[in-house]
Amino acid sequence: MGVRTRVRRGSAVVAGAAVLAVVAAVPAESAEPWRPRPGTLYISDIRLGDGIGWYAPPVQPHWGQSYDCLRDWPVHPPEVNVWHREFSTAETATAEQKVVVFPTEGEAVAFAAAARQNYADCPRRENQRPGITATGYDHGAVDVEEGATLQGMYTFDGNAQERPHFNYLWGVGRDGDTVTLVRWSSYWGAPPVEAWKKVLRTAVNKLY
Repeated sequence: MGVRTRVRRGSAVVAGAAVLAVVAAVPAESAEPWRPRPGTLYISDIRLGDGIGWYAPPVQPHWGQSYDCLRDWPVHPPEVNVWHREFSTAETATAEQKVVVFPTEGEAVAFAAAARQNYADCPRRENQRPGITATGYDHGAVDVEEGATLQGMYTFDGNAQERPHFNYLWGVGRDGDTVTLVRWSSYWGAPPVEAWKKVLRTAVNKLY
């Protein structure tokens, strides 16, 4: 991946001529034009050393489908400067990355905090469903840029005829005014906590 240069002026981000080209292409009445997309994960970045092959379509603009405990949040997903990519395997695991660039760094800080709180509240919400037992985990911080954290959850569905067990890992990372969410889930085996921390670190490092 090529070197990208970014200059911060207060909370704004200037990304050179590419930003000027985007701004020039957007009508003057647009309050928040699309910016150049930050760097995102490659398929090779999420190989976890378990021999499972991953595949994915290209990165797509917009929020995409909500997932897991974010299915009802945010109420109004970002409409511009947001991208997502879904990863799958032929086995049991799936993953997704979402990247959002905010007008100000303060908004990014608030968004990241809200995402972490939603993940922390997820076991409580899941335990309200009949037959579900959910346990949440705080897997700690990842030292990268402005910080990242990894949270998780294990659920057991006593009413399920098959696949009663599910594990989730949710990473939240920030670099300046940009937030990335990186999710892993599977109904088989233990969650790859340390490996997913490396994926999360890579995801944040790749933003800029």
